[in-house]
Amino acid sequence: MRNILLPTDFSENSWNAIKYAIRFFEKETCNFYLLHVSRLSHAILNDSTYMDTPDVLVDVDTKPVKKELRNILKRIAKGFLPNKKHRFYTLFDYNFFIESVRKHVEEKKIDFIVMGTKGASGLKEIIVGSNTGDVITKVKCTTLVIPEDAKLVKLKEIAFPSDFSLSYNIEILDPLYELLEKCKSTLRILHISKRKDNLNSNQNKSKELLEDYFSPLPHSFHYLTNKKVEDAVQYFIENRNINMICMVAKNLNYFQHILFHSKVEAISYNTKTPFLVLHEKT
Repeated sequence: MRNILLPTDFSENSWNAIKYAIRFFEKETCNFYLLHVSRLSHAILNDSTYMDTPDVLVDVDTKPVKKELRNILKRIAKGFLPNKKHRFYTLFDYNFFIESVRKHVEEKKIDFIVMGTKGASGLKEIIVGSNTGDVITKVKCTTLVIPEDAKLVKLKEIAFPSDFSLSYNIEILDPLYELLEKCKSTLRILHISKRKDNLNSNQNKSKELLEDYFSPLPHSFHYLTNKKVEDAVQYFIENRNINMICMVAKNLNYFQHILFHSKVEAISYNTKTPFLVLHEKT
């Protein structure tokens, strides 16, 4: 059984991520946890008439949130056929977002976080902008990020950008391996360099390790040279018709130019391609 955490801010963007998750795990037994996080300070600022009684304040602010969460459950029931393998639970916290996510990941033994994100031009909601960047860099849990325009399609091709400098245990790639097996996908391991240099001895060893690890599955290695890493990836994604990108969290600094703008929070790359971020198990 998988435990899936679905952060939501009640936007259509987060609803798209919820839909994607339900379809993506359609054939698996799952507990889905719908999580909304509010900060008490926001409630105080927005509802000054209840400031003198914090207990009443919390109760008043909780009611519309619980209603919104129930509405999502109704929307799920209306939009999807009954699935005996899926169970849904709602969670509501007053807390800092990352602290709340970490708490529930630990308490509910979460296997996957699935959440939405917007392009840099549309960063205005709390959860779909900076929080997505925070989750994939600060929460040690496999996270599937669903861009606002992404639709679930058969995962024929999955790209795995690598600088062939493995600073992690190879077991971190287990979720990717399972995904490739489950979807019968082909893995495209992509190395990008800004200038045409030969791999050094450590990079060659890492490449051989990856080749050995993925040897039972369809896979291939690809090499691109471009001063702008993001342009090279864009070209590769479009020409190979890549359906998902997978990265290791420890490599995010190297691949900032691929998926992010000037800051890791400002996700701006390829608004239709989901990406999977892997973390080492604690």
